[in-house]
Amino acid sequence: MPEGHSVHRLARQLDDVFAGQSLRVSSPQGRFAPGAAQLDGRTLTGARAHGKQLFMSFTAPSDAADVLILRSHLGIYGAWSFAGDETFQAASSIGAPRKVGEQEAGSSEETAVEYDDAGLVVPAAPVGAVRARLVGEHGWADLRGPALCTVETPEEAAVAESKLGPDPLDPDADPEPFITKAGKSKRPIAVLLMEQNVVAGIGNIFRAESLFRRGVDPFLPGTSLSREDLVGLWEENVALMNIGVRVGRIITTDPVDRPGVPDHEAWPHHGNYVYHRHGQPCLHCGTTVLRQDLNGRALYWCPECQK
Repeated sequence: MPEGHSVHRLARQLDDVFAGQSLRVSSPQGRFAPGAAQLDGRTLTGARAHGKQLFMSFTAPSDAADVLILRSHLGIYGAWSFAGDETFQAASSIGAPRKVGEQEAGSSEETAVEYDDAGLVVPAAPVGAVRARLVGEHGWADLRGPALCTVETPEEAAVAESKLGPDPLDPDADPEPFITKAGKSKRPIAVLLMEQNVVAGIGNIFRAESLFRRGVDPFLPGTSLSREDLVGLWEENVALMNIGVRVGRIITTDPVDRPGVPDHEAWPHHGNYVYHRHGQPCLHCGTTVLRQDLNGRALYWCPECQK
């Protein structure tokens, strides 16, 4: 499942390529046809992420106060793909499955672009089950396989967002709700870090890697962690997730542990300390990294470094 950094990158990209444009919105698959009809012809005024959820604001052509929100969650299989003319600067795909790199350069999809009589780009025929398609002046974006894709009023979207915990990628986020909620829970901290109503945007990789880097036993209940421990985990995820936004990959290793390998080349072989490294020696102590299912998800940790 794409973690919060991918959704923040997605929001940034949608803003870059579509903000301020009146978009043609459709649902080639048909499952989102009523919602697409509500948004068709509206202007995208902004896209933003809160954790793993994306909020896109659309205003009516004749009334800027008439706002609708497209709220989506990629889930396990969802992804956005992008294509357009030579002026359409965008990563080719963001989500899961991802194309290697997700670099914010010109679209890698080589598509013969045509224009209509108004000079607007004519998109290529959709491929696969496209839930929603956004078409702007110079390119288009296709959403496939999301867990959630719905149109809401700003009030409805605000209610949904209020159920999310603070987002480490929000520079204005207050970590206190996370610290308070996690510190009062008897559930393992490894479970709490994945609860989106406790803290938003952290997924399996950031969970495992932040716990390792802070030397925290993943099975400790939240009540047994000090405030300093919880603040440290928050700060660790702030730092790691911002690297993810910048690089486009989850890179959690320090340069000293991958000499000569820059962060943008670290993934996949030098990118992480414990995630997917079960059965291999810990990069810090040499102890075998372990894997165990916890609450339905695979947990990776070093039993020596995380006593």
